[in-house]
Amino acid sequence: MLALPPAPAPAPRRQLFVGTALACSAGTMLIGGMLAIWLRFRKVAMAGTTHLWVPKGISIPEVASNIMLFSFIGICIFAQWAVYAAKRDDKSHVGLALLLTGLLGLAVINAQAAVYAQMNLPIRPKDGTSAYGVMFYAITGTFLVFMIIGVVFSFVTAFRYLGGRTSEREIVTSHAIYWYFAAAAFTMLWFVVYVTK
Repeated sequence: MLALPPAPAPAPRRQLFVGTALACSAGTMLIGGMLAIWLRFRKVAMAGTTHLWVPKGISIPEVASNIMLFSFIGICIFAQWAVYAAKRDDKSHVGLALLLTGLLGLAVINAQAAVYAQMNLPIRPKDGTSAYGVMFYAITGTFLVFMIIGVVFSFVTAFRYLGGRTSEREIVTSHAIYWYFAAAAFTMLWFVVYVTK
């Protein structure tokens, strides 16, 4: 009696890819919408009687904001290095790349905290005329949450991959996709909030 050949393996479902793509799309819409509101408030403030958007006495520390931007170059390189090493089953390089990605993410969080400390910006000015403080903290705070999620994602990815699930390369690639989204989102935020003010 002849047996039938085994059925083909089911196609991978890629839930993590889909979930990461949906989260990145939602984050892009959130940051894009917040930046659109920022530009609208700035336009209204500049057209008003004071022609003032940034409150008097507030200066934006450009060095820290530029360091945050350049940190994303390293973050994207290290995240892609983890993908490259995972495809070649190089566990030690995957761990090193994920560790460096997470550490640079922590450096960006630290730089944002330095921006907050140097600006000493009140959320609401005493005269109540400008929405700058509220909008600044809303946008940068939202991005800070994205950064915390990214750092946690880096350490969870390292824990799962280095813990023995080396066949699950999808998580390493999803991790890189998330950091590409974070880099693109911060580039938009940097240009609108820190450069054009």
